[in-house]
Amino acid sequence: MYVEVNYKNVKKYNVGKKPIRQPIYLTWLIWFLSFIMTLFNKKKVEKINMEGLKGPYLMLSNHMSFIDFELTALATYPQRVNNVVNYDGYYQRAWLMEWIGSICTRKFITDLQLVKNINLCLNRKDVVCIYPEARYSPNGSTSYLPESLGKLVKMNKVPVVAVVHRGNHLLSPFWNFRKKRKVLLHTTLTQILTKEDVENKSVEEINKIIQESLQYDEYKYQKENNILIKNKDRAENLHKILYKCPHCKDEHSMTSKGTELTCSKCNHTWNLNENGTLTCLNDQTIFESITDWFEWERKEVREEIIRGEYSYEDDVEVYSLPQPYKFYKLGKGKIRHNAKEGFVLNGHYNNQDYQITRLPLQIEGLHVEYDYFRIKRDDCFVINTENDSYFIYPTKENVITKLAFATEEMFLLLKNKK
Repeated sequence: MYVEVNYKNVKKYNVGKKPIRQPIYLTWLIWFLSFIMTLFNKKKVEKINMEGLKGPYLMLSNHMSFIDFELTALATYPQRVNNVVNYDGYYQRAWLMEWIGSICTRKFITDLQLVKNINLCLNRKDVVCIYPEARYSPNGSTSYLPESLGKLVKMNKVPVVAVVHRGNHLLSPFWNFRKKRKVLLHTTLTQILTKEDVENKSVEEINKIIQESLQYDEYKYQKENNILIKNKDRAENLHKILYKCPHCKDEHSMTSKGTELTCSKCNHTWNLNENGTLTCLNDQTIFESITDWFEWERKEVREEIIRGEYSYEDDVEVYSLPQPYKFYKLGKGKIRHNAKEGFVLNGHYNNQDYQITRLPLQIEGLHVEYDYFRIKRDDCFVINTENDSYFIYPTKENVITKLAFATEEMFLLLKNKK
C-alpha cells in the first residue's frame, strides 16, 4: 500500500520543467566565481582527445565534493554547460538553479522527463554534465554506475567525455567534509566516444567503455603520488564508513578520533597514516586500504542478504521537501527495510496516516548524508518518490552506510536474478 503525505494546500515543485538555455554572460560569471573559489587550491586540468570538440556532447563525471562543479566549469569554459542537479540542490535557490540552466531530478527514481530535458539541451548544441554515481563517493572510489547510461548515450548520438577528478575526496572526504586538507587536485577530461563510435557500438560496448573510463581510487592516487595528509584529525568520522570491525565483526562499536580508528568492543586500534594507509597498532593489519575495508563490508552485507538474514527496523524522525523552499517536519515514524519489501516508511501527519514504499527493484541506490547541515547536524538518508523527498534520521547509530550497501546489493541481486 502507498499513501502520500497529506499536505493539504501545499503546491509541489515541478521537477520536470524545461531548463532554459544558460545566458552567455552567466557562463563567464560561473567561470569567474569558480576561478575565485579554487584560487588557493593546487590544481591541474588535463584534456585528452578533446581538440576541436564543441557542443553538443555528454560529460560523465565522477563525484566526490562540491569542488567537482567548479573544476568542471573551469575546464569547459566558454561552452554552456547544463548540469543535472538533484532536487535538494534547489533548496532556497530554485530561481538561481533555473537561471543557470540546471536540469532538475530526484535521485534513484525513474525520471522520463529528465531524459527529455537532456535531449532538449543537446539539441541546442550545448553540453550536458551528468554525475552518474548520483552522490558524493563515501570512500573515494567508483560507486555503482547504472546500465541505463549506455541507452542514454545511444539515444542521443553525441560524443561522450569522461571527467575524472582526483584528489577531491582527499581534500574534503564526504565523511568529514568540514575539515579541508591541502592536496594536489588533478582533473582529466577525455573524449571516450566520438559520434561515430556511439553510432557503431552496441549499448553493452558503450557501457563497458564508460565503466572503464570512470574508475578511480583516491587512496591509491594518494599513495602513488606520495601525498601526505598531516592533519591531526585526519581520521575523525572515518568510522562512519568503516563501521564494521574486521576482527570481532561487530557493527556498532567503531569510533574515531584524531588519527585513530578504534573498536570499543575488542579494543583493536588502527592509525590512519599520512599516506592514507591503515596500520593496526595491536594486531595484524587485515586491511591496509580504506577501499578494501569498505568493499569487504559491502560483501558482508551481500552475503547477509543471500542468506536471508538482512533486516532493518527503526524509529525515525522524518522531514520532507515537497517544494524547495522549506522542509516540513513530519514528526516520528517507523521504517523497515528488507529484501522482500524494500523500504516501508509509516507515519502520521495532518491527522492522516501515510505509508511510503519503495520496492528493491525501484531503488538502485540510496542517497545518504553524513552530518547533514540543512535540517540538523546528524546523519540521515533520503527516500525519493516521483514527487517528494523524505529525509530520514535514524534512532540507531551509524547505520546509513550499511543501508546504502543493502539497497544497492538488493537491486543488483534481484536484477541479475530477473
